[in-house]
Amino acid sequence: MHKNTNVLVKAIRFATLAAVAAPASVMAGGFSLNEQSASQMGVANAGAAANPENATTVFFNPAGMSQLSGTNISFGAAILDIDAEAKSASAKNQLGGDVSGSTGGDIADAAVLPNFYLTHEINDSIDVGFGIHAPYGLAADYDDDFVGRYFADKTELTVISFSPAISINNGKGLSMGLGLNVMYAEGRLTKFQDYSGAYGRWQKGYNDIGAITAPAPPSAIGVPDPSSVNGFDQGYADIEGDDIAVNFRIGFLYELSEKTQIGLSAQTPTRFDLEGDAKVSNIPDTTVVTLPGVGDQVFPTGAQSTQTEKVKVPLEIPESLTVGLRHQIADDWTVLAGATYARWGRFEELDINSREGASGDVSSATGRTGDTPITHITEEWKNTWQFNVGGIWQATPEWAFKAGYAFDESPVDQYLTARIPSEDRHWLTLGAQWNDVASGWTVDAAVGTLIFADDVKVNEFQYLHDAPSKKDPSAGASNYTGEYELSAWSAAIEVSKAF
Repeated sequence: MHKNTNVLVKAIRFATLAAVAAPASVMAGGFSLNEQSASQMGVANAGAAANPENATTVFFNPAGMSQLSGTNISFGAAILDIDAEAKSASAKNQLGGDVSGSTGGDIADAAVLPNFYLTHEINDSIDVGFGIHAPYGLAADYDDDFVGRYFADKTELTVISFSPAISINNGKGLSMGLGLNVMYAEGRLTKFQDYSGAYGRWQKGYNDIGAITAPAPPSAIGVPDPSSVNGFDQGYADIEGDDIAVNFRIGFLYELSEKTQIGLSAQTPTRFDLEGDAKVSNIPDTTVVTLPGVGDQVFPTGAQSTQTEKVKVPLEIPESLTVGLRHQIADDWTVLAGATYARWGRFEELDINSREGASGDVSSATGRTGDTPITHITEEWKNTWQFNVGGIWQATPEWAFKAGYAFDESPVDQYLTARIPSEDRHWLTLGAQWNDVASGWTVDAAVGTLIFADDVKVNEFQYLHDAPSKKDPSAGASNYTGEYELSAWSAAIEVSKAF
């Protein structure tokens, strides 16, 4: 008994440390990650809410724990490698000039996603379980000379969930389950800063004042001369934050017959408020000059400095509803189907809000007033569907082979951005399972390929918060256009043990 307990403790520690260290993935359905289990990945997650093969049911439908006997563990990892690169890209700065640079390179590195699940039968009616997994994630990183660097550089989100669960069955084919997801999230957003517009406004202001004060030069009344500065150096904004949030998963599983059962799993919404710091470099310093007949006016001094401020980034996690069906059409053949509806329409904007008010250093330097965000990106995602079908062939008592297909709808609609160049995708998977009934050990392996429905075309502007036109007039002609080619493959392995 002590030996098995030590194995479980080591497995939990391994899964926790690996999950914290793992990079997140990019271009999933929203920022959800489908790669939670090799056994379910083999059928593209088809019918996962109605097919509790092992302890991974803690994630897919906690009600499924009622169909597992004794104590069960499942642990493994998936790798997701996405090739996401702009085939063409161009950008304009705030003055309408061409931004020089490259198409940004391959922005998505391979991601490793570990997981660990445990279930235990308390008695004939009650089961409990626990899981550690990464349900959400994003990662994109452009080359530093990317032409769209004033819109995006690094985008990182890693979410780790600690998920206790309980299930109850009535002994007549109906089971109910409840899971709690305690999620820790950390994120990072970076981009280069375009100060060409500030320099242009400085030049225009200087010339306008020159016309008013002629023949005396504006410098005679303390207005700095921009001719002594050859433009402003570009800056860099780096925002980091973390938070803990909680949501719930409710599940039902009903056996229609010995060969058919249906499952339902619903997740509640929640919101992260990622709190951290914003650091912005090379912000143009300013001075106040009193102009005759005009009053106090703000002008750059020609110097630049780095400022920091405490910030908060709200991030909505949507509610979702999953239905699954499993039907055994013969002793050695099982078919599965499922669908998931996710309310990604909750994700309307990506804002960087100050926790210091208008007196914060970055807010003061950039002239932010009131409750407006320091930075705003319009998202306005839409609600989505995912549809899955799959099959399992039990070739021998030890060996089973699987295949699956899923259509995953992208939530990104009108406002495609360089940070999340997403598109609808098709997911094709194959899997194999080896099961030693005598020892209780099972090994699953799966591979998959992601085929994106079309190339992604981004036409991004700087946007305003709560503005009818959305476009920010102070950003001038700033614009980024790019066309992306996306492809990906995934693989996973999982080891399960029934005690």
